[in-house]
Amino acid sequence: MIKKERIVEKFLEYVQIDSETKNEKLFANKIKLELEELGLDVYIDKAGDKVGSNTGNIIAKLKGNKDIEPILFSAHMDTVTPGICIKPVIKDGVIYSDGNTILGADDKAGIAAIIEAVRILKEENIDHGNIEIVFSVYEEGGLYGSKNLEYNKIESKRAFVLDSGGSPGEIIIKGPAQDNLVAKIVGIPAHAGVCPEEGISAIQVAASAIAKMNLLRIDEETTANIGIIEGGKATNIVCPEVTIEGESRSLVNEKLDKQTAHMVKCIEEACEEFGTKAEIDTCRSYSAFNVDENDEVVNIVRNACSILGFEVTTKASGGGSDTNVLNGNGIKAVNLGVGMKKAHTLEEYISIEDLVNTSKLVLEIIKNA
Repeated sequence: MIKKERIVEKFLEYVQIDSETKNEKLFANKIKLELEELGLDVYIDKAGDKVGSNTGNIIAKLKGNKDIEPILFSAHMDTVTPGICIKPVIKDGVIYSDGNTILGADDKAGIAAIIEAVRILKEENIDHGNIEIVFSVYEEGGLYGSKNLEYNKIESKRAFVLDSGGSPGEIIIKGPAQDNLVAKIVGIPAHAGVCPEEGISAIQVAASAIAKMNLLRIDEETTANIGIIEGGKATNIVCPEVTIEGESRSLVNEKLDKQTAHMVKCIEEACEEFGTKAEIDTCRSYSAFNVDENDEVVNIVRNACSILGFEVTTKASGGGSDTNVLNGNGIKAVNLGVGMKKAHTLEEYISIEDLVNTSKLVLEIIKNA
């Protein structure tokens, strides 16, 4: 049986260990030690060297005593900013930060739930098959840890990622692909007060391009956004250069291709109109995934929820996660709700009930696998 006081204590301890993206080493060392004390074989891969983090992904294995296919549980160790000196506060059964930082339930709630379930397995001598655990680095901002995971060390073909904001019982079976776009628009500088007609304002070109773009919610499966605009020297100089950065996402690859092409075309047409040019780079950050409603990996979660009395919902997500990358590497994966709310904000919180129930679900998945 999941021990409420212990999982809360561990979660509070975890969120107070700084682990902003690319600086996960201190937290990784803590988790590695705990897993080793529980009898798992633990390996830290070389992903950190490739992506600029100060540690790699944790790959841990617990040998089972049942001859069944292995299963994988995954969560990420990094947090977004501001995540330094987090001070958790409990109020009316809910855990918040003190309001000066994020809380870090994204995704330390998933890590706490997985480790507590493993503790119960060991303490109660529950029969199970081989279990693999991946705690990734640099998930936020690009899924770079999972993209560089040493997959030759993973045996599982079924995975459960604990990194969604829904309550335990929510199963994410679809996730979008994402394209990133960076465009450097080159103008011509001139004195803005003396001879502005001799210049071409890169800001004006960028504004024209963005104004023509279909952005934000495109349809129920597709979104797009321009998130960063940088450029300009001074108010008395016609702007010589602007960089814009954006993204597009869709559950359907063809729609994503169309949306990205549309954004590129808007930039090219604006440059042609003003008589200038742009350097445009687009890349596919990660691919979409779509797990069948009746796939075995979904039914395992559904059966576990039924035993626990949790309501089950399956849905698509507009966000990317390590689930996308695992599916792209031949591991059938779904993303599970852990109860984190308002992630990436100073108002982030999680209820103790959801934290405990997530660990219950992990344990029941192991039993039902």
